[in-house]
Amino acid sequence: MARMKSRWQWLIETAVRKLWFRASLFSLFAVATALVAPIASPRIPPEWSALVGADALDNVLGIIASSMLTVTIFSLTTMVSAYASAASTVTPRATRLLLEDATSQNAMSTFLGAFLFSLVGIIALSTGVYGDSGRLVLFGATVFVIVVIVVTLLRWISHLSTLGRMGDTINRVERAARQAFEDRIAMPCLGGRPPGEVPASAKAVHGHAIGYVKHVDMNALQAAAGEAGSVWVAALPGAFVHRTQPLAWTDFDDEARCKAVREAFTVGDSRTYDQDPRFGLVVLAEIASRALSPAVNDPGTAIDILGTGVRVLDRWCGERGRSDGPSDPGEDLPYPSVRVPPLSADDLFEDLFAPIARDGAGTVEVGIRLQKSLAMLADAGGHEVKRAARRMSATALEHARPALTRAADRERLAELAKRVGAR
Repeated sequence: MARMKSRWQWLIETAVRKLWFRASLFSLFAVATALVAPIASPRIPPEWSALVGADALDNVLGIIASSMLTVTIFSLTTMVSAYASAASTVTPRATRLLLEDATSQNAMSTFLGAFLFSLVGIIALSTGVYGDSGRLVLFGATVFVIVVIVVTLLRWISHLSTLGRMGDTINRVERAARQAFEDRIAMPCLGGRPPGEVPASAKAVHGHAIGYVKHVDMNALQAAAGEAGSVWVAALPGAFVHRTQPLAWTDFDDEARCKAVREAFTVGDSRTYDQDPRFGLVVLAEIASRALSPAVNDPGTAIDILGTGVRVLDRWCGERGRSDGPSDPGEDLPYPSVRVPPLSADDLFEDLFAPIARDGAGTVEVGIRLQKSLAMLADAGGHEVKRAARRMSATALEHARPALTRAADRERLAELAKRVGAR
């Protein structure tokens, strides 16, 4: 039975994505490789020991040290420029995905690790730690490091051609959003039950922090509720909460258990993509809104975002159409004592389409693609999706009518709006 990540698992996974983690790991490995030579030297046959001179090895390590320091500084400058470009031309909310880019982290970690490897090797050679056999082992490790540097440089050069570009950033946001929706499709209520009605006697559990809910530890909520209790989640990941707003409702009043419920919610200053599918849609809408601003005036990007949004939402709408709303699946759940609201089609359509309908009201091409996108999703979904699509179609038409100057354009959009959810 699939289960959600606990708070500690999520924190560890988040730390692993950071640049410092991978750089530290590569650096420790590089230093350990340089220091292992004296340990491995007794296994080297004596006749092999004189094959490598100390001066030759010292020169090679000096070249690696100086070049890797230069490459590391250049790569850092390039990455900072790419992040600044993405923040100014796309949206600052997308730069987090660039910071977690595995290729960039591997390149930086390899260059920094190679620099430290050569630095430790030079220091050890100058102190005479290695000896003849140790120098041979260090030479073999140096050849391996050079091969890794060459392969990494080739991948890094190819990667730089797309890093921070509009299309690459949109693709990253799409992948993050689709993964979040896939996880939610597998567990519509995060592995719990649909909420039902909260009893009047339920106790509200408030948080101590103000910010966005970044993660909900369903394992901790189930443990706090036990088999006899129930927890109603009131703040889904992505919700902005205040101390006066309840994070959850419980049917028990035990202070220790209520504290465990409170600590199951991780609240921070910004939203994350992991448990929050709506955040990916919000970021996509921000990219489209910036493209439609008078300063940029790029309706093609907004049209591209609408296509991306259809790809992201298509499977969720199809699954919602097959079930027409979540039903209580009985006891075959990892967290049967926790009740969680499912995603709402109205909220999802509002997140993605409402800003584009407002900012692209005066561009008929954007309005046409918007109505067609809503029609596609309405055809793929059930009653709830069709209602949400029709409602958003009417809103978009209201925005477009006063903004479009040609009557023919207004009539064409009205005709397309009639087709949304008609089949």
